[in-house]
Amino acid sequence: MSNVAGFWIRLGARLLDALLVGMVIGTIVFLFQMNTESQTTQVIEGVGGILYYVLLPAFVYGYTVAKRLLNIRIVKMDGSDVGLGTMVLREVLTGLIYGLTFGIAIIISMFMIGLRKDKRAIHDLIAGTYVTYDKPQHWK
Repeated sequence: MSNVAGFWIRLGARLLDALLVGMVIGTIVFLFQMNTESQTTQVIEGVGGILYYVLLPAFVYGYTVAKRLLNIRIVKMDGSDVGLGTMVLREVLTGLIYGLTFGIAIIISMFMIGLRKDKRAIHDLIAGTYVTYDKPQHWK
């Protein structure tokens, strides 16, 4: 592990990504004049979030839009690029865990990022990942 990204940069990236995803989904809902309380809208929000947070890093060297802007990315413990399976574990499985614990696990994860030397949260431990400032190998 090298050049580990800490709490504030990761929080900033997550907030920027959430804002971006929210704006895109909000625009889709507005353009199609959907009822924001409908189940269809909720499905679009859920699927859109999963597609963004799972597929984008899996195919773009561990980057989301905000992580790229802030020069951080998700990598496997050996420093290699994350794949689809890794991102499903990191985002979907741990999302279920966070939901089942009513958000308590999210708070624990925030403390883990802030206090652990390796800055790894629950989702990082489950998926075998960490967040780094290192560029992809072929970009160096």
